[in-house]
Amino acid sequence: MVVILARALIVAGFLLCAGRLLAQDPGGTNSGGFYTPLETWSFYNYTNWTSDHGHAPIAFTNLAYSELGNGSSLVVDTNIPAWLNYRVHESDGTTNLTVDSGTVMFWFAPGNWSSTNAGGGGPGVYGRLFEAGSYTADSSYGWWSIYVDPAGTNIYFSAQTNNLSSTFTNYLSAPISWTTNYFHFVALTYSATNTSLYLDGNLAASGAGVTVYPNTNVLAKGFYIGSDSNGVNQAHGLFNNVATYSVPLDAGTIQNYFSSRIMSYIINPWNFVMFTITPYSGNPSGTLPYVSSSPSYFDVISGAGYLQYLGQSATCVSSGNIWITNVYLGKGLPPITFNFDIVGGASGSMYDVFAAPALASPASNGNWTWLGQGGTCSSYAIPALPTSGNVFFILGTPLDSDGDGLTDAYELLVSHTNPYLADTDGNGMPDGWQVLHFGKAGNDPNGDPDHDALRNLQEYLYGTDPQVSEGFSIWTTGGNSSIP
Repeated sequence: MVVILARALIVAGFLLCAGRLLAQDPGGTNSGGFYTPLETWSFYNYTNWTSDHGHAPIAFTNLAYSELGNGSSLVVDTNIPAWLNYRVHESDGTTNLTVDSGTVMFWFAPGNWSSTNAGGGGPGVYGRLFEAGSYTADSSYGWWSIYVDPAGTNIYFSAQTNNLSSTFTNYLSAPISWTTNYFHFVALTYSATNTSLYLDGNLAASGAGVTVYPNTNVLAKGFYIGSDSNGVNQAHGLFNNVATYSVPLDAGTIQNYFSSRIMSYIINPWNFVMFTITPYSGNPSGTLPYVSSSPSYFDVISGAGYLQYLGQSATCVSSGNIWITNVYLGKGLPPITFNFDIVGGASGSMYDVFAAPALASPASNGNWTWLGQGGTCSSYAIPALPTSGNVFFILGTPLDSDGDGLTDAYELLVSHTNPYLADTDGNGMPDGWQVLHFGKAGNDPNGDPDHDALRNLQEYLYGTDPQVSEGFSIWTTGGNSSIP
């Protein structure tokens, strides 16, 4: 089962003055000119699965679509045969893949598996990520493939020709440890002199030059994304922004491409796994924390805030993922008006709206501000956006895993407290209570800012306000005046 909803933060940050980053613009130059892809697949058209240049596949079956990833992802993950088959050469003369020299790159996330060295069971088969031809035991056909082993602990680039030698050439391999729904950037460059595999922007393996590959008769059958030609050896995962090139891209271009895109995969929509697991969150264990479904016992940060309710959205979807749509940005000098709709999600739930002037990695290091809460199928305005530069917006779900009165989203982005621990600093006072009265956690339990002889921890236990003097009516002296 592919999980496409994040638990704490859902839906894209919305970047003013910028568009979605597509696969076909890696930057970099080659011999003084920009790299130009042979073809790209952003999977916006998940009905007919046409390429970004409008080329239809040869055949497809049993595919699915997910909003997890940078806006849209192909899902090849079933217990029945599934495949997506494209032409190597189109009838209009264009070429989609060169097997002797070039680059193939894509983003991939395991769907229902994690690597065995990450606590999972692996895909269970030699999962094909990108493949032309078919593997045969006697090497009688021809094969060219990027794939992972059944344990999900290694990735390979291998090939065969039809020489009946009963062998195949493994050009390179690299160890991996992948987790369900965590997108990794895979880039393979190859030529007659060498092969290189980059994972998440870094060189992971190098090998010999490509000398073995399928012949033209085999390539006439096309290539497959996410499975073999029988649809059985599936990658069981999600693919996003696939691109092919006729030349090997250089290491600097690949690294820059990864660095400039990774935040889109964390926030568009919010990918809880990528936010939580190292290296982006700084979580050294690389494991997911426990998340309960217990509701909060009081809401500390709630209400409309700076949002102005404009009425019901003209187009209403009140189920599934939650997102921002129907965006309108006023023109002129700041302050300017920003209008938007919230759709999806659950009717009756209120969703936090956050904004930041820039993104950071991890995103929790950013300077996020809570703007207010809004409901689904509703239109809102922020009447005085104070900048004409970039502003990112993120929606947060109502989930409060530790029941401290702060949503997980607020704790991750604003208070920078642990959303799975009610008292992050261990001072006896819940994070929510501290934020409510001090605007932050980490306060001295022995402090007395209102000078009423009640220390902060006592004020919490008595249910009084530490910023307002209670006089002497709330307490009496005794033989032991220590804080319990």
